[in-house]
Amino acid sequence: MRGSVQSLWRTNLLFCLGLFLHCGEARVNTEAPTGPLYRVVGTPLILPCAASGFSGSTDKHFEYRFKKPGSTRVANIISSEDQWFAYSVYQSRVTKNEITLTRKSPQSVLFNIMSLEKSDEGEYECSVINPYSTFDGAYSATTSVKVIDNSLSVSTPASTSLSYYEGDAFTWTCQASKNTVQHTHLSLTWFLHREGENSPETIISLDKYFTLSPGPDFEGRYQAGLISLNKIGEATYELKMSQLQLSDRGSVFCRAQEWIQDPDHSWYSITQKDSEATALQVKAREVVPDTSSLVVGVSAQSTSLQVGQKLSVSCSVNTQNSEFFSVAWLKGGDEVARIGPTGVLSVGYKYNVRKEELRVARVSDKDFHLILQPVSIEDQGEYSCRAWPQKRGQDGVFVQGTAQDSAPESISILATESRLWLEMQNETVVTENGVLKLTCIVHGYKGQLSVQWQRVSTGASSTMVISLSQEGVVVRGAEFESRKIKATRPARDTFTLELEEVTPSDSGVYQCAVSEWENEQKKNSQSHSTNVQVAESPVYANLQSRESYVTVGQNVELLCRVSNAQGPVTVTWSLQRDTTDSILTVYADGVISWSGDQDRYQLRVQKTTKEYIYYLLINGATQRQKGKYQCSVSYSTNKRYSSIWLAVQVEDPVSKLRLTSPPAVTKHINDDIELHCSVISETSESSRYAVAWELQQGAQTKVIMRSDQEAKVTFGPGIEQQRFSVRRTSGPRFELSIRQAWITDSGLYSCTVEEWLQDSHGEWNSHSPVSKTTNVSVIDPEPKLSVLKKDGELNVSRSENFTLPCNITKQSTRKSEFQVTWFWWNKTENVQHPVFTAYRNSTLEDRFKKGDQVRFGRPLPNQFSLTVLNPSREDTGMYFCEVQEWIQSLSHGWRKIATEKSGDLTVYVHDDGNRGALSDPGNGPWIWIGILVACNICTLLVLLLLVLKICRGEVPGGKKSGQSLWTEQHPLDSKPSAEF
Repeated sequence: MRGSVQSLWRTNLLFCLGLFLHCGEARVNTEAPTGPLYRVVGTPLILPCAASGFSGSTDKHFEYRFKKPGSTRVANIISSEDQWFAYSVYQSRVTKNEITLTRKSPQSVLFNIMSLEKSDEGEYECSVINPYSTFDGAYSATTSVKVIDNSLSVSTPASTSLSYYEGDAFTWTCQASKNTVQHTHLSLTWFLHREGENSPETIISLDKYFTLSPGPDFEGRYQAGLISLNKIGEATYELKMSQLQLSDRGSVFCRAQEWIQDPDHSWYSITQKDSEATALQVKAREVVPDTSSLVVGVSAQSTSLQVGQKLSVSCSVNTQNSEFFSVAWLKGGDEVARIGPTGVLSVGYKYNVRKEELRVARVSDKDFHLILQPVSIEDQGEYSCRAWPQKRGQDGVFVQGTAQDSAPESISILATESRLWLEMQNETVVTENGVLKLTCIVHGYKGQLSVQWQRVSTGASSTMVISLSQEGVVVRGAEFESRKIKATRPARDTFTLELEEVTPSDSGVYQCAVSEWENEQKKNSQSHSTNVQVAESPVYANLQSRESYVTVGQNVELLCRVSNAQGPVTVTWSLQRDTTDSILTVYADGVISWSGDQDRYQLRVQKTTKEYIYYLLINGATQRQKGKYQCSVSYSTNKRYSSIWLAVQVEDPVSKLRLTSPPAVTKHINDDIELHCSVISETSESSRYAVAWELQQGAQTKVIMRSDQEAKVTFGPGIEQQRFSVRRTSGPRFELSIRQAWITDSGLYSCTVEEWLQDSHGEWNSHSPVSKTTNVSVIDPEPKLSVLKKDGELNVSRSENFTLPCNITKQSTRKSEFQVTWFWWNKTENVQHPVFTAYRNSTLEDRFKKGDQVRFGRPLPNQFSLTVLNPSREDTGMYFCEVQEWIQSLSHGWRKIATEKSGDLTVYVHDDGNRGALSDPGNGPWIWIGILVACNICTLLVLLLLVLKICRGEVPGGKKSGQSLWTEQHPLDSKPSAEF
């Protein structure tokens, strides 16, 4: 007893402690993606789950459970607390780390299925384990996951190797298609896997928003128009590289990714596939010197440099036959940089990381300069120039001629005595009104450092911008006294220059000159220059939407944010579907011109301190407003700036239609069948419905009838309209009637209802149909025929008629017909003779040919009788009846389904006044004994009748004793048995 009290106190104490610890917490909330999330078979499933509202930073434990669609059974998958939490169907996958639960923070985890299976479709419940005794909030969250097939296919032409010469044009296609029911986007990327490289490089890509972007190593050639990606068919993407380089050797392949927009409006790559790689061979052309047409020379400003200095390599091209050139600088066979006929610069892929240190300029029609600063030991070697004559075709595209190389020039790089050299981190392009920021990093120094930032003029002179002495003293240049400028030294080896509110006139070459000091003596100096371009501030048009995924009838608001406009602008809104159409234009003076449906769109403008916001309201969106929208801004400088295309998805409203119908119906042949499906949840009281009834038998499906939203009914081919009918009752309820069912009417009946809703503009739109099925079985009725089988005896005289009843107590169907035959069996002869037959078609046959001696009767549908008139002693014998039950079907006609025999009635027929043995004169003594016994019996019977009469007088409603069932005549108002 004492232990029980202690246990009770301990339980209460723990409860109070848990309540105390929990009472100060916020309400618990568990969050996971709501879904439905569509993921592809064989791809990973990643679901985050986070709990909030718990106090402290201790780890919370999570559990994941799973429920299949339409099922109520829940299966355990994985737990962060219990390694044996999973059910057996998941335990092996958890053990093999095919399903994992990774902790991301004390109160969040990441659930991961490495490779989805079809059976993984369903609802995933993430639950956080509550360590306290009280509950307050939501401790679980559910995510619905749909697992779909992978329909993405990617292929390229069947070729294992392609061979080209340097400078040739390369064209290759990629087929990428999908067949996903859900709305998805495709992106496609071309890759080049160079020989000897570990990973492939992006050539060019088309993202899910249909925006083109080149890879870092190919940006220069893309800007020069030498690389393009075009969609030339429904699923065909074409890559064009106009001038192949030796560095393009390797293998080319394309990669397609399929993207879907999750309910949180983020895009998720559900699958990706790569095409087969195709080897790309690029051979060097044989250079045949042609001094008469093209002469290329190379020269270096200095062939011996120190680390950190500037390398300047000049190319000169002499020709009489060509007006345009492409010029490239090469080091040891690797291309350093190239300048095209239109002056566009491209950098070799090995020098892409140093493109900020490279400058290329065309100083005259035939002279080109390459500057590389700072140089390092690795930059020494042989440099040469290569030039190609370019001829412009009628279409404006340049055709490249035969290349000509110069003789090589050897450059040596030596380390300085102090090893002082500079590195600059440059912002070569700065936007007007922005901040110019340059960073100069010093390497290899020992003493104190000072820096002077200079701006180099077009001539040899330079202007000091700002300086920072070794003691930290800052001195501004005279031209920059009034400017927002500063020089800092955030680290011992780092100097920075910041110039605010720059204008295009601040463009030019800026130099970082660093001096090394020792014992107040300048020991060494190095400088590094960079070219800075201050670009005129462009007008930015940024298109956004608060809700670009809407339902029919909802409003969509698009925001076009226009910034950096220094004056009035003209804004044009466009919609791209199969074609691109202008919606409206609002001019700088405020005038609006409409090109589209003015009733659907509204416009308003808002001005803030930083930007103009142009709002385009799509009022009550329909499928006609579905597409990609763009806003374009025309500025006073006659420049046009366009936003990206923003897709607006207009989906049909989610129908609330729900149906119910009986799951199965079993009927007998020739019965009538009534099927129905009822709407238990409708989206609107004004909904209209299109209904289709179909019958599926095995692999075949046939249409019985269709009723459109206007209630117009059409029957399917071969349907007997006299047996099938439909009607609609309140509810609404849709009924299908089948009269006189056949065996061939068995099958799976589907009722498909399509809901039509009217939008705010009076247009009717259909929504996804909903189906319900009913399994119908048409069978032969189970035989239930039963005939009264009670045996009996009957003594009659020749002057008495006797009746042979045949009573059916149970029948198989209400529509059964009967054939009744009476038989007579003479014990002496041991022969069974048919006496009389009443056929199911009401035909009567006297089988014994007794003429008027028998009379047939049928007082009720289930009662038959045969009366023998004026019988003779030859009619003595045993009688019974045999009943055959017949049913009819349109497909099989009349069929006998059961036969039953009644009980036996033994009939004794004697002469008038004689009763069997009483007519025998040889039995005299026995007759008197019989008379005596009969008298005694009669006396007893009289006494018994008196007693019964007294009892009936005392007990009201007493039941009369009846006759034998074989001799009883049922009254006409008797009802047949209800059990058939």
